[in-house]
Amino acid sequence: MLVNADLHIHSPYAIAVSRNMVPQTLLTACVTKGIGVLGTGDALHPAWQEAWRPYLSNSEGIVIVPSAEVEDESRVHHLILAEDFSVCDELREHFTPHSRSLRSVGRPHVYLPGEKIAALCHKAGALVGPAHAFTPWTAVYAYFDSLAECYGTEPVDFVELGLSADSSYGAGITELYDVPFLTNSDAHSPAPEKFAREFNRFEIPARSVRAVLDAVRSGKIVLNAGFFPEEGKYNRTACSRCFTQYPPEEAVRHAWRCPRDGGQIKKGVSDRAKELSNGKPRPRPPYLHLLPLGQIIQTAENASSPSTKKCRKIYASFIATFGNEIAVLTDVPVPEIRKIHEKVGDAIEALRSGRVTLHPGGGGKYGTFSY
Repeated sequence: MLVNADLHIHSPYAIAVSRNMVPQTLLTACVTKGIGVLGTGDALHPAWQEAWRPYLSNSEGIVIVPSAEVEDESRVHHLILAEDFSVCDELREHFTPHSRSLRSVGRPHVYLPGEKIAALCHKAGALVGPAHAFTPWTAVYAYFDSLAECYGTEPVDFVELGLSADSSYGAGITELYDVPFLTNSDAHSPAPEKFAREFNRFEIPARSVRAVLDAVRSGKIVLNAGFFPEEGKYNRTACSRCFTQYPPEEAVRHAWRCPRDGGQIKKGVSDRAKELSNGKPRPRPPYLHLLPLGQIIQTAENASSPSTKKCRKIYASFIATFGNEIAVLTDVPVPEIRKIHEKVGDAIEALRSGRVTLHPGGGGKYGTFSY
């Protein structure tokens, strides 16, 4: 069977996360979006574990995968996927001597190198890989030029691409040739334009956590879906204060300081991926470039936000008619979409055919699109 999965979100115990990120709201969001597998996020936190226990078997049939993110001694973030909470409990015991925040923060800082964190994860039976690997902050390729520099001889089970990259960005990096790519939302809010804005489609034999982890481990990923990379807020090299974009050679000439306002220029994911690509691009599962339906409605209505009353009403009409957002974006015939909203139908047709104009993001500012 085919299932859509978002394996990286956060809880209210993490920094800058909506108080509405609670299990029942998240399960409802899964149904609205069309997600069949959900990572809990922050599963090392005891209180968040307890919040999830009553929902591990749920009437919606959503497979709940214990997942967590930790920051290592080099500020690199690692995504952890476990079969059950007992694995997370074991990891908490291993990490406790090296962390002051395991019981207070959803995404704890563990003062260990990436190699040791990965080894402990594998010892406990968990899967692990770099989170948002290409992002210029807190990512493996922000601080290291290879996985081995971070993980030593310990293998990774996957690489999470992040919002500013798609599969093509890693396809020509030889050390990633045999590593599965994941695309997850890293959502801090259950709002439909944030939650499951990126997802994976797995082929699994049964609705179980073990089947999902086996699919990740063996690379049975039939589709990655997410932003156009240009939509990501770190896609282009740009000033992190005024967001002026620079070619990398010009950024070097300015010593990575913006001549306009003195802000730090951050190397964009696009330029970083080009630096790292050292081989012929290898085939990958299809990557479906999508934009959240709420953002499409906002653009079609020329609204200030997808959360305006009018945009939310239009969004609700689509869900009531077609069942879930992913179906609207990927499967529903455009003429049927136009019956609900003509401009949204035009936009989705343009997205499906690639006839969009992208205005790349950078320096921390999301990109935009027009059609």
